[in-house]
Amino acid sequence: MQLAAILASKGDFVATITPEKNVADVVAMLTDISVGALVVSDDGRSIAGIVSERDVVRALASGSSALTNSVASIMTHQVYCAPPDASVDDLMHLMTDRRIRHVPITDADGLLLGIVSIGDVVKS
Repeated sequence: MQLAAILASKGDFVATITPEKNVADVVAMLTDISVGALVVSDDGRSIAGIVSERDVVRALASGSSALTNSVASIMTHQVYCAPPDASVDDLMHLMTDRRIRHVPITDADGLLLGIVSIGDVVKS
């Protein structure tokens, strides 16, 4: 099965946040939307990074004052992406090897098409 099939069934919605927002904004969005990660993007199509629950927990380890830090200061800069024609098997290997749970799906120009989580993979 290709990732395009997962996106076709779940939709192409991707929760994004801009880099200048703060960690408190991340927490609120993750809670409100019930997702585990947000793609960091200025325009909703390009990818500057990704911020996950794990990033938030690591930031908060230094104290609650981290809630005022910018998204850019805690986000993961190295984002592993996959094309829509990649297989679920390929994605499972990427997720396992890189210990990640959310993979943005991008076109040939690196623009955001959707996102697949480990939960989506399990459902497929």
